[in-house]
This record gives sequence, C-alpha cells and structure tokens, in this order.
Amino acid sequence: MREYVITTDNNSDLPEEFYREHGVGCTYLSYNMDGKNYTHDNFLPVHEFYEHMRNGSLPTTAQVNPDSARLLMEPYLKEGKDILHIAFSSGLSGSYNSTRIAAEELSEEYPDRKIIVIDSLCASLGQGLLVYLAQKRKEAGEDIDTVARWVEDNRLHIVHLFTVDDLNHLYRGGRVSKTTAVVGSMLNIKPVLHVDDEGKLVAVGKVRGRKKALLELASLMDERLGSYKDSCDTIFISHGDCAEEAQFVVDKIKEKYKINTVIMNDVGATIGAHSGPGTIALFFVGDLR
Repeated sequence: MREYVITTDNNSDLPEEFYREHGVGCTYLSYNMDGKNYTHDNFLPVHEFYEHMRNGSLPTTAQVNPDSARLLMEPYLKEGKDILHIAFSSGLSGSYNSTRIAAEELSEEYPDRKIIVIDSLCASLGQGLLVYLAQKRKEAGEDIDTVARWVEDNRLHIVHLFTVDDLNHLYRGGRVSKTTAVVGSMLNIKPVLHVDDEGKLVAVGKVRGRKKALLELASLMDERLGSYKDSCDTIFISHGDCAEEAQFVVDKIKEKYKINTVIMNDVGATIGAHSGPGTIALFFVGDLR
C-alpha cells in the first residue's frame, strides 16, 4: 500500500495534540481583530479571544487560499506521500475550492502522487469527527481510496447540533435577520441550529432560555441517531469558552447512552468569530443530519 497522509484545516477544531500524535496535517485560517492580523503563530489564547468579543471586538476571518494549501501539501509530496485532504464545508467557506485549485496545480508537478480533496460538508468538531474516523481507518490499514470512499459515503451522517448565546453574532454573519436578533435577544430566545446536507448553517428550532437550549441538544440527539442508537459510543462537543455548560450536555447524554469516547475542545477563532462566546455544538454519527 502506498504511503499517504490525511490533512485538514483548523476549522475542524481538533486538539493540537491530535494532529501531532496521529501525523495529521493541518493548514490554518487567519483572523483580524481590532486592526491586527492573527495567524497560527500568534493566535490569541481562546479565553482572551472570546473576552475581546464580549467587550465588543468584531473579528473577521480569511479563508484558506491556494498558496497556504500548497504550503501544507507540497512537503508531503516531496516525501513521496499521497494526500487525502478533508476540507471545511464549501457551504460556509471558499477554503475547499482553494485547496482543490492547489491540488490540481500540484498534481501536474507531481504526476506520480495522488491528491484527493473532499468537501466535508461539515464544520467545527463535525469536520473533526470525520477526520478522526477517517484517521482511525487509515491506522487500521485501509488504503487511501478506501478511506476516501468512506468519507464521501458517510459525511452526511455527521450530525451537527448547536446553540449560541448571542444572536447578534449570527446576524453579523447573515445567518439571521436583524429583527430576529433584536427580538430574540429581548425575549431570551435561543436558536437551535444544524448544518444541512449542503453544508450550510440553518435553524431547526428555538427555545426560551439557555438551559432549555442545552437540554434541546441532548433531546434532538435521540431523533437524529436512528439506526445508530444502539451503537453510539462517541460524541464530540465544542464550545465558545463555556466548558462547564458543554460538560452539562455531555452528562445529560451519558445518562441515556453508553459513551466511551468524548472529545471536547474550544470552538476556534475562525468559527467563533461568527458564532460568538457561549456557543455549544454537539456532534455524533446518526441517520439524519
């Protein structure tokens, strides 16, 4: 079997130690806040980033460009490795297309190497869960084509359920109307959202109050698991600087299901810039997105 590596981008929100320990390559989107540009070399600590947002800062982000995708992939090609890249949803960013362009150029320069770029149609630790499961298959000995087919066939089984604490961040990103943001904030309305089959962010419900929103995530999991209900043993959960509330959701889920693997991590800056502090996002494998 030809040697290959799985790569992704930091919108997968996996812990940095996962990339290092499993040899997964990662490229990093940048963000700008208060007139300063931040790249992977100088990212703010997550709590500090969200504190800036709580105090009124409005960060903006930049997608992966073909040059940064090339910088990620070319060293592996020079080492004689093939590449399977699992990209951030094309429904939320142009990063997938930039990586595809870089892969096409590199394929001409390294015709003996194979580069497969897949649109995950996922975000945050939903993308991370897809990378995690693909890497497990790679480490079990599956070749690049087999793993790529599995990713293509299973990406729409990665369920994303999340809520945010402040609707105004979603309004800034064009996800909800100004009226919805103003009225919802006045009435303490908390939206429940998911990522649909096109990889886009859409609302699936709303409740009044933060605790009800967190309980709704666990409740909706029951509906979305379907045939995976008896085999569900892994959940991923990401949060916007609110780890205790994320743990509350985990504990509620563990009351119903025998969960053996939980990966909890921060919502990174490039997604958190649009969802804001207080975001809670739950991910698992199920029948229905």
